[in-house]
Amino acid sequence: MATNPPRSAHRTAHRTAPRAQTRELLGGATHDLLVIGGGILGTAVAWTAAQSGLKVAMVDAGDFAGATSSASSKLVHGGLRYLQTGAVRLVAENHRERRALATDIAPHLVNPLTFLVPVYKGGPHSVPKLGAGVLLYSALSAFRDGTGRVSTAAHAARQVPALRTGGLRSVAVYGDHQMNDSRVAVMTVRAAVDSGATVLNHAEVTGLRFTGGRVTGAELRDRLDGTEFGVDARLVLNATGPWVDRLRRMEDAGAAPSIRLSKGAHLVLRRRAPWRAALTIPIDRYRVSFAIPWEDHVLLGTTDEEYTGDPAEVRATDADTDQILGEAAHAVRDEHLDRSLISYAFAGLRVLPGGPGGTAAARRETVVSEGRGGMLSVAGGKWTTYRHIGRTVLEKLRQTPGAGLAQDIADFPRTVPLPGVGAPGAVAHRLLADQASGGGMEPLVARHLASHYGTFAFDLARLIAADPALGEPIHPDGPDVWAQVAFAADREWACTADDVLRRRTTVTVRGLDTPEVRTRVEEFLTGRRGD
Repeated sequence: MATNPPRSAHRTAHRTAPRAQTRELLGGATHDLLVIGGGILGTAVAWTAAQSGLKVAMVDAGDFAGATSSASSKLVHGGLRYLQTGAVRLVAENHRERRALATDIAPHLVNPLTFLVPVYKGGPHSVPKLGAGVLLYSALSAFRDGTGRVSTAAHAARQVPALRTGGLRSVAVYGDHQMNDSRVAVMTVRAAVDSGATVLNHAEVTGLRFTGGRVTGAELRDRLDGTEFGVDARLVLNATGPWVDRLRRMEDAGAAPSIRLSKGAHLVLRRRAPWRAALTIPIDRYRVSFAIPWEDHVLLGTTDEEYTGDPAEVRATDADTDQILGEAAHAVRDEHLDRSLISYAFAGLRVLPGGPGGTAAARRETVVSEGRGGMLSVAGGKWTTYRHIGRTVLEKLRQTPGAGLAQDIADFPRTVPLPGVGAPGAVAHRLLADQASGGGMEPLVARHLASHYGTFAFDLARLIAADPALGEPIHPDGPDVWAQVAFAADREWACTADDVLRRRTTVTVRGLDTPEVRTRVEEFLTGRRGD
């Protein structure tokens, strides 16, 4: 049963601009750069370009990170499996970005996690091979996450009581990190806005603007109220992920396909026992599947199969569920994989370079291309290296002829933390200790807010102190509270119940997105907008 939303709430400072005002800002000036697409790539470039001094606009037809970018495996990792292909330099580069995110950029959102690779009798890998692999893996990160090693089956069973121990010889142990991808995305959008960018979600491109054959902006429609408006820009970047070729055909109707798509599905299950580590489960010599403790649940996946349908219709199917549970069963006991434990299933699309062969063997790389009308298109990437991608694309912008941006791009610090940076443990301790801010907050709620908002948790605490009803849970079985809904609407561009429940909070992934909860959140959002 959902908790009733409060009738009124204190509105925090630095509210996001009303949509009508944002449309006026977008349409009332010529921007240096218009970024179309607010996923991993678009937000990274918008943040980087705004830091460099460019006047940046960013729009998305849906919500920020509303598609593939919030459907990841939630990992910030070096990529252990890449070592098998000899990509040592790639792993080392990934490690550098991972460590930067975990220590300097987003320590409030990126958390360390121990991974176990079980080695079973008759499995695809030997103990010596995996032991050497995790040792090299940790060496490439300068042993900053400990030393990769081989451990016993008994130790592994203590870390993961759900582990299947029959035939288990030993486990290889290494360290990586995890995150809530939706929260990292919204914090990156805020960082871009703090640097001067103007952003609007739920704004669909209906056409491109041309000047002398060159793309110089876009026609848009606000999908919430139907308002049509336009944006002018010296350079347009197509960062629409699975829809990249659709926008390229608006520039040039004869543009050939440049990408192919691979679907990755995941399951979220309620857990029956503590999970103190994650599992990297070898499926064959090249593929692995993950079982990861995440948001008090277990995240399983992923799949990798070619997808040729409408990107907007991608879903986790029954066949995906069968595959994911079957692959997890290599290492997880059956009672922990019962279908009744599934709280949520989701799927996203990897954007891969076009070409022959299976998607599992395709290169995971970022490709930047320039179209006939001068529009740049960027496709492919991963969360771990999203800042690096932003810098790479910015350098491409600098070199693009015809845009004249080179002289306007200023140097900027390579390490700029995301807003809200702070140690979650210290933030939670202060929330509990400071009654003026915390207002008697429950320890579970304090830890939840600290680990998802960083120091912005204090803003949420002040909302609750001003209106205690905002401290009530959205659903009695979860840690999310109504102050998060108010904060999402006022400061995080949330416009719909899905924006709030799936991407600004953890209500949906916990299986608590009931019709009653959704109705009450919609009513709350309507009240905030004054509709």
